[in-house]
Amino acid sequence: MKIKVSKKKKNVSKEIAPVPEKLMEPEGLLAVDIFQTDKDFYIQTAVAGVSPDNLDISINQDMLTIKGKREKSQKIGSPEKDYFYEECFWGSFSRQIILPGPVDSSKIEATVEDGILTIKLPKKNEEKKNKRIKIK
Repeated sequence: MKIKVSKKKKNVSKEIAPVPEKLMEPEGLLAVDIFQTDKDFYIQTAVAGVSPDNLDISINQDMLTIKGKREKSQKIGSPEKDYFYEECFWGSFSRQIILPGPVDSSKIEATVEDGILTIKLPKKNEEKKNKRIKIK
């Protein structure tokens, strides 16, 4: 594939390496609810049909990442089904969330109940001290 880039009346042509098929697969985006209590932040998302073994949750500083894969069931009929509607997303999905505040990553808990993933993120206790600023 060639892409032409014009810059100040010059045409520059660049070759782009083909993208591996695996990278071209569409990836779903999770819808999330984020709320807080006095002590914790909570993230909830629907993961119906996803085994906990197919979920990966990680945290890196102030960014939480949820990744997973929803496998399409082949139990009913043949793989070449005659669909009227096909709206469900099947395959890999992910979501990165910037956390609303500091959390104690050693105490994070994640549970799945009735197809809802709930992640409890305890707030990190940081003393909020009022400090007077002297004007010079």
